[in-house]
Amino acid sequence: MAQDPKVPTSNDSKAQPARTPEGEAASSSHADIAAFLNQVKALAPNANAAAGRLIFALDATLSRQPTWDMACALQADMFKEAGSTGALAMRLIYYRGLAECRATPWISDPQKLATLMSGIQCRGGHTQIGKILSDARREAAASGVRALVFVGDAMEEGIDDLCAKAGELGLLKVPCFMFQEGHDGIAEQAFREIARLSGGAWCRFDPGASAQLRELLRAAAAYAAGGRAALQRLSKGSQGAAALLTQMR
Repeated sequence: MAQDPKVPTSNDSKAQPARTPEGEAASSSHADIAAFLNQVKALAPNANAAAGRLIFALDATLSRQPTWDMACALQADMFKEAGSTGALAMRLIYYRGLAECRATPWISDPQKLATLMSGIQCRGGHTQIGKILSDARREAAASGVRALVFVGDAMEEGIDDLCAKAGELGLLKVPCFMFQEGHDGIAEQAFREIARLSGGAWCRFDPGASAQLRELLRAAAAYAAGGRAALQRLSKGSQGAAALLTQMR
C-alpha cells in the first residue's frame, strides 16, 4: 500500500510531514439543505481569530473513499471562493485505521493540498472525532481559527465527551459545520449537538451529492475568509449562501 505523502514545501507554512493532532510530528434533498441553513445562527468572528483559517476535517475510514475522492476535487473550489475575498489557509485533519489521526500544517496553496489528499488512502477503523475537536481547540487558543468543517458518516465515541469539547469551541467562537453523509441516527444526534454547542450547523447530504456539498463548502470558505460580508457577496450567485444569510442575526 502506498505511503502517505509528505506535505509539499510551501512558502506560506513551515512544511512538515502530516502529524497527529495530539502533538506527534446523486443529490441530497432540498429539505435537508434547508434544515442546515435554518439552523445557522449569527456567527460573529472571534476578534482574535486569524481570518481565513479553516480546519477541514475528514473521516478517512474505508466507507468514506468515494466521498474522500469527491472532497479532493471540491477543496480547490473552497480556495477559489475564499480568494475572491482574501486568503484561505486550511489545516487538513483526517483519521483512519485503529488509532491514526493526522494533521497537516496550515496550507494556502490548493494544488499542494490536492496533491497531499490524493496520496491518502482510506482504511477501515473507528471514528476519532474527539481528537479533531481537541486539535481545533488548541489551534484556536494558540493562533485563531475561524471555523471547522467536518465531513463524516458515523460516530463511535462518547457523546458527552464530544459535547464538552464542542462547548469549549463555542466559547472560543469556532463554529463547527458538521456535514453528514447518509442516515446514521447515532451520528446525526452527535453531529447536531456538536454543531449546536459550538454555534455552528449540521447538514445531511447523500452519497455522490457533489453539487450540494460544493455549495456548502464554498459558503464555509467564504465565511472563514471574510465573515458575513463575504457571504453577502456570495449570496448574489449562490442560493445556499443567500439562505444562510437569512438565518444570521
